[in-house]
Amino acid sequence: MASVTSVYARAFADVIFDQKLDPGKALQEAKSVAQLVASNKELREVWETPSIPAAQKRGLLDAIVVRAGLSRSVRNFMAVLIDHGRVPFLAPIVSQLEKEVNQRLGFAEAEIISARELSDAERRTLETHIEKTGGLKLLARYTLDPSILGGAIVKVGSTIYDGSIKGQLERIKEQLVGARN
Repeated sequence: MASVTSVYARAFADVIFDQKLDPGKALQEAKSVAQLVASNKELREVWETPSIPAAQKRGLLDAIVVRAGLSRSVRNFMAVLIDHGRVPFLAPIVSQLEKEVNQRLGFAEAEIISARELSDAERRTLETHIEKTGGLKLLARYTLDPSILGGAIVKVGSTIYDGSIKGQLERIKEQLVGARN
């Protein structure tokens, strides 16, 4: 499935950037169609049933496009997914599309875990420091984990910055154990 999602996400991202479309608008429209498909069992069944003619499926798509005011590019993207039987992969394709668009725009997703809720000023300070350190523009997602005791853990891609008290205590423990050997 990973290759299916990557191929279609990358192809639509190519269309977005090659045709100089508004990436945010195209992504939001794709997300809205994915939400519609996820929440509407009948629609999903029609688009996923091989015995229903492709022209009929695209007719339904066109009615949705008109009603929702979707762009031609998102309509064509959905038509390709319908024609190739990829509607079951729509949600992961759109998720991968978001990652692809963000990467091309120079954004990196960051997960920031803290022991307590951070104030807006603390968030801005932390994000600014990470952006300067990594040379990235961040899209930060915050979560709470009281078990880290204090400080924060920042995950950007495969890189982890552990500034938590729990992490510091573990490093001290390793040093002490290493000193005994």
